[in-house]
Amino acid sequence: MQISKVFLALAATSLLVMGGCAQQKAPANKALDAIEASLKDVRDDAAKYAPDGLKGVESQLARLKESYDKKEYDNVLAGTPQLEKAVASLKDAVASGKEHARRALASAKTEWESLNTEVPVMVESIETRVDELSKKKIRFKVSKEELESAKSGLEWMKSEWAAATAALNDGNQIEASEKAKAVKAKGEEVKKTLGMKEA
Repeated sequence: MQISKVFLALAATSLLVMGGCAQQKAPANKALDAIEASLKDVRDDAAKYAPDGLKGVESQLARLKESYDKKEYDNVLAGTPQLEKAVASLKDAVASGKEHARRALASAKTEWESLNTEVPVMVESIETRVDELSKKKIRFKVSKEELESAKSGLEWMKSEWAAATAALNDGNQIEASEKAKAVKAKGEEVKKTLGMKEA
């Protein structure tokens, strides 16, 4: 008789545990669904503006899903508040990344307007100077090696400027501006080599 009471007690405890698990399943499932829905809204932008943050959030979500599959619903419910915070932080990072990109684009557009005026004039003046020096048999301030270096620098400038213009036409404003700045920097270097005074 005593043994059957023990079995009944164990069975009752087991039923309570199972009942508790069943009660936790629905809230755990609901919590995961809510997080996935929230993450879905920001996933594409996060991949572009906060890829590392996205990886971290997806890794946490995968661990909670694993716990859910193992019927460890208490672990899921315990881990969701932290994951919700991580998703919120990810959204903030995306908003910040978008704002940074917007400012960078605005800055690149302003820079391009200036460089698009300066650089072609610079290339033309260097080309004129190279042609003049190439025609002279005797050069006092520029050696043959320096002239050759300037010529190769000029060719690079032309090529890179063409690439900058192509990037602009493709809608890559920031890349275009970066290339144009590199051309200008090279132009300053070539002008020094050729002994050209600043205008």
